[in-house]
Amino acid sequence: MKKIAIALLITTATPALAQHAGHDMSGTQAADPHAGHNMDGAQAADPHAGHGMSGAQAADPHAGHDIGGTQAADPHAGHDMGGAQAADPHAGHDMSGTQAADPHAGHDMSGTQAADPHAGHDMGGAQAADPHAGHDMGGTQAADPHAGHNMGGTTANALPPVAPPPPGALSGPRHAADASFTPEAMAAARAQLAKEHGGGTAHMLMADRLEARIGDGTDAYLWDAQGWTGGDIDKLWVKTEGEGSFNGGFEEAEVQALWSHAVNPWFDLQTGIRTDFRRHGEDHTYAVFGIQGLAPYWFEIDAAAFLSDKGDLTARVEAEYDQRITQKLIVQPRIEFDLAAQDVPELGIGSGLSSIEAGVRLRYEFVREFAPYVGVEYERKIGDTADFARAEGEGVGGWRALIGLRAWF
Repeated sequence: MKKIAIALLITTATPALAQHAGHDMSGTQAADPHAGHNMDGAQAADPHAGHGMSGAQAADPHAGHDIGGTQAADPHAGHDMGGAQAADPHAGHDMSGTQAADPHAGHDMSGTQAADPHAGHDMGGAQAADPHAGHDMGGTQAADPHAGHNMGGTTANALPPVAPPPPGALSGPRHAADASFTPEAMAAARAQLAKEHGGGTAHMLMADRLEARIGDGTDAYLWDAQGWTGGDIDKLWVKTEGEGSFNGGFEEAEVQALWSHAVNPWFDLQTGIRTDFRRHGEDHTYAVFGIQGLAPYWFEIDAAAFLSDKGDLTARVEAEYDQRITQKLIVQPRIEFDLAAQDVPELGIGSGLSSIEAGVRLRYEFVREFAPYVGVEYERKIGDTADFARAEGEGVGGWRALIGLRAWF
């Protein structure tokens, strides 16, 4: 009777048509394919019915495994993955504190960046991807080609020490050719060499000023030319200058013949004679002592003192400077002044500073040897010389326009 009563009680508690009748399905739903299994707390139709899956979800392929705290469908169910994410290929490894999918999982990478090619190396204090990591480079600069070399006390242009020549190098003749040729042959060869390299004879003729001078009163013309022949040290100079008027003709001229000796690469001492020719008056001859050359800052200087056959001492100084505007266009300032130690009334010259000329010329060199020019010049007689001119009814100076030619051969 007791059994019959239990059966009736079970039949009353389950739905009709239960397929698992006879199974212990207390607390489960009807039509449970796992009836009779202990599925306390599980859902219906659980393929793992009867397995201990307390706390797990339904249809868990790992039912019966202890995967407390993990998500469903975890391929690593049963592994100890406390704190790891699902589908982690490194499940079961101790990866506390690392990121997911880290190729260096399990390595001690505390303090390094992810995906560091030097993971696991001791790089404390070094920068990432430093080609010199682990090298002791304290105090050196990056990429120094001389790193590790001892260069203390040297400079970039330091030269190695130079020893004097050995004594044997000075034991032979001064010129090696003297050991093979006779003294007569060497003397002839040296003379020929000196003649071909600086010992020859050269020539030059320059017309520095061939110009028309247009101003108040009579228009005039002027020439100033010089030439020389000789070597580097000694030359024969010939100089000439003169003037006249287009209406009245020739007035006066001078010619100088000078021996010139170079005292340095820049200046020549000159001495010789000068003869003056005048249309009105007596001709005069002078002894000449002068200097000509190139002063510092490229000023061309020609200065000379003249002692006449009557004992009159006069002097003249000329200076000019070529300032290039282009390779062919040149401005030439020029100044000239005359002095006398005494009055020379027959020549209209007073003592002291007797006259001055200052002007500027602009020339164009079609070629170096041929250069026409234009310019202006101011001329003035001074002191007693001006008084002599006024007494003769002549002017004492003024401005003139210049048109001329400079040429040399």
